[in-house]
Amino acid sequence: MKYIAFTFIFVALSLCSCKNNKVNDTQSSEMQTGDTLRTITEEMAFEGVNNYCHKEYDWSVAKDNPDIMYVQMGKETDSAYQVVFRSYTGAFVNFYVNKTSGTTRMEEYVPTLDIRNEAGSIDIFDYLEQKK
Repeated sequence: MKYIAFTFIFVALSLCSCKNNKVNDTQSSEMQTGDTLRTITEEMAFEGVNNYCHKEYDWSVAKDNPDIMYVQMGKETDSAYQVVFRSYTGAFVNFYVNKTSGTTRMEEYVPTLDIRNEAGSIDIFDYLEQKK
C-alpha cells in the first residue's frame, strides 16, 4: 500500500513539474516576443542620436558653417549601430546603439590628441519621437 501511495505522490509531483515548465516556457516566449518588438532599426538609431545631439549640444555655432557639426551613420555590427556626432571643436562622439535593448554607449574621441574617453550611456528610446 505504501508503494502505491509513493507512486501516486511521485506521479502527481511530476505532473506539477511539467505544468510549471510549460508556464515558464510560455513566459520565456513572451519575453522574446517583447524583445523583438523593441528591435532598433538603423533609422531609429540615427533619429534617436540626432534628437539627442540637437537637444544636448549648441548648434548655433554651426549656423554660418553647417559642415562643422553633423550626425552620420558609422559602422554596423551584428549587435550595434554606430552613429557619429562631429562637434564644431573637431571632436567626435561615437554612439553605439544596441540593436535589441536600445542602450547606447557613448565614447568621445579627440583626433588631434588621439584621446578616447567613455562618455556615459543613454536609452535611445528616450530620444525617439512617439508615433501617435
